[in-house]
Amino acid sequence: MAISTTDTDPNAPLQKKPVSFRNLLIGASLNMFEVTTLGQPFEVIKTQMAASRGQTMPASIATVWSRGGIFGFYQGLIPWAWIEAGTKGAVLMFAVSELEYQFRMVGCSVPVAGIFGGMGAGVAQAYTTMGFCTFMKTVEVTRHKETGAAAKSTVQVAADIFKREGFAGINKGVNAVALRQMTNWGSRFGLSRIAEDVIRGKDSTRKLSDLEKVAASTLGGALSTWNQPIESGFLGFYRGVTPRICLGMWQTICMVAFGDKVKAHFSK
Repeated sequence: MAISTTDTDPNAPLQKKPVSFRNLLIGASLNMFEVTTLGQPFEVIKTQMAASRGQTMPASIATVWSRGGIFGFYQGLIPWAWIEAGTKGAVLMFAVSELEYQFRMVGCSVPVAGIFGGMGAGVAQAYTTMGFCTFMKTVEVTRHKETGAAAKSTVQVAADIFKREGFAGINKGVNAVALRQMTNWGSRFGLSRIAEDVIRGKDSTRKLSDLEKVAASTLGGALSTWNQPIESGFLGFYRGVTPRICLGMWQTICMVAFGDKVKAHFSK
């Protein structure tokens, strides 16, 4: 098998190259960076709004703040969000690099290859890593903070669910997660590649600047929230969409714009 020169330039001619497992490390590192900076606060706010449907965004932010100030926004970061980010980032970057190459080999354009590559990579990360990790992270963020003898740790809550429902309970909703991640990353990579082509203009060989790459990824990430009804129903499109737009933009900047940059650096 091979990877494409999308590691350096999505529009560069295809060349036969060995599979690069380096992309596993790149993906894990970038996703760890994403979640440790802005990703986890946006995720915590989004999860709080989904769990408390009657709350406005300011009320959700206030609730999160009441859990420990600024540290409340990083609730669940260690270890579950880190474990999830490292594993799903590695799978995503490796899979999308391989799939984009394969789709370009059969004649797809760069944006189309980005769409199908992102879709396949999103499904791969959902089924290989996200069932257990997303479950543990959600338990940590949403569990009631009881005090005294009644207080339970995240692991204890998870153990209780496992005793009642087994592996099905731990991986409950993984098919919905796969659908969400398929549309998320198919949109993020595809729309970002389309935005890059628009910014590039008539000169299809022009190399984009770092700022142009970030701008394209920001646009792709924002527009990828079209699938909000898949995330939480039709009415959910209007509630909780703001933190999701912010999260989508930051994730796309990290995994598409920064991803292309880092892969290009290590390919030299």
